[in-house]
This record gives sequence, structure tokens and C-alpha cells, in this order.
Amino acid sequence: MPLSEHEQKVLEELEHALSQADPDFAHRVRSETVYRHAGRYVKWSVAGFIVGLVVMLAFFSSSVLLGFVGFLIMFASLVGLWTNLARMGKAGWNDFSRSGKAADATRPLHETQRWLREHFRREE
Repeated sequence: MPLSEHEQKVLEELEHALSQADPDFAHRVRSETVYRHAGRYVKWSVAGFIVGLVVMLAFFSSSVLLGFVGFLIMFASLVGLWTNLARMGKAGWNDFSRSGKAADATRPLHETQRWLREHFRREE
């Protein structure tokens, strides 16, 4: 349902007033999206999983309790990863993967997938 002309005018006035009152905040609001926010947490979740794995592997043989703490860190990181990937959805993942670093990181994966498709193509 589109906004009426009056509602659009009021919205533009509010936006202009916000830009005048706090230009830094207005710039942040314009530049941030739900996808970027969730993408940031995805990165932190992956880092947390790796830290938990290192803690578990390093301390499990000497202390089962510390190994279990590492496992709990890994589990919490996976829950955070799952939650934020669901929040991002497919559109958010595409937006995230188009950014500079993520696109460079996923390029080898796409090339490998293409090579596997070509290499194992069935002949009918």
C-alpha cells in the first residue's frame, strides 16, 4: 500500500529534520541494512566457532571441563550463525557475498563448483 502525498511529505520533513539535527546518525541509518548487521554477526560467529574449536582441542586432553567449555563456545557460535543466516535470507546472503572481501573469498568455491559440474557431467 503506497503512502499518500501528505504522508510522503511528512516523511521527507522528518528525514530532513533528522539530517539537520544529527548528520552522522542520519548517514549511519542510510548506510546500514539488516543484511550488513547480520553479516557482521555471521563473521563473529565463525570466528567464535574457530576459537571454541582451538580451546576444545588444546585443553580437552588436560582438562575435560575446559574442553567442554570449548564445545559450548562452538555450539553458541553455531546457534548465532544459524540465527543470523536465517535473518539474512537468500537476498541478504547475495548482498553480503557481493561485497569486496566476501566476493573474493567465495570466488574459489564458485570456480570449484563450475569445474565439478563440467567434469562430472553425465553424457546421455
